Amino acid sequence: MSWKKDVDVCKHLRWKGLFVGAEPDPLVPNPHDGYCWCVHTQNCLGPDGSVATREDCGPERSCYEKR
Repeated sequence: MSWKKDVDVCKHLRWKGLFVGAEPDPLVPNPHDGYCWCVHTQNCLGPDGSVATREDCGPERSCYEKR
């Protein structure tokens, strides 16, 4: 799965990898399961009714706010 760079992602998007306080270890597989949520709605849809994902929550969305 290819992800947008975090700098382009809306500041209201969250995923559990944000809460891991350790440096990435190349010997441990990436635990990101792809599940995200929006801070505004607290679920997988943004305020505009579209799915909240790292690929989709960018400047083209009406609810997007830059980090």
